Amino acid sequence: MSVIHRQHHISTEGVTTSETEEVTRPGFARALAVLRIAFGVTFLWAFLDKTFALGFHTGYDQAGNLDRFGPAAWINGGSPTEGFLSFGVPADNPFHGFFTSLAGHAWVDWLFMAGLLGIGLTLLLGIGMRIGTAAGALMYAFMYLAAFPLENNPIVDDHLIGVIVMVVLALGAAGMTWGLGRWWSNTALVRRFPILR
Repeated sequence: MSVIHRQHHISTEGVTTSETEEVTRPGFARALAVLRIAFGVTFLWAFLDKTFALGFHTGYDQAGNLDRFGPAAWINGGSPTEGFLSFGVPADNPFHGFFTSLAGHAWVDWLFMAGLLGIGLTLLLGIGMRIGTAAGALMYAFMYLAAFPLENNPIVDDHLIGVIVMVVLALGAAGMTWGLGRWWSNTALVRRFPILR
């Protein structure tokens, strides 16, 4: 049975008490773990595809020809963000100018790729979930804003669902089941800096 513990220490006039919340439903903990791992693989796959132009979204030229490990690969000088920021943001998007102004900048590419790798590893391993899920939610929020106006629904799209999933994973202590979260939480570094949990 998976048990997820959260302790809150409350100090009132010099007296410290402790509350403990537990999630004892093993099916729910496992479902969160599967969701965490699936999203981790999604982020890591995006990182690998953009790094090496593996052909699952990256690596096609204007004529639609696939060149794996070709010039579109980030390792060969391709920009993992320029195409989307230049051509993927709708012209009637209220933030169109902001997003297109980011296209082609090396710092944007490095920040995006570091985010994909870091978030993917965090989710896959179940460590650093607070920072990883916050970064994931922020990345999804930017992609959500870049997609306006939405095509299929005026409010909800897959990016907004991604934001919600990141919040659920963070609040559900999803790294504790089928991950290294329990070990990570007990390290001296994380006990000293709980934000790293």
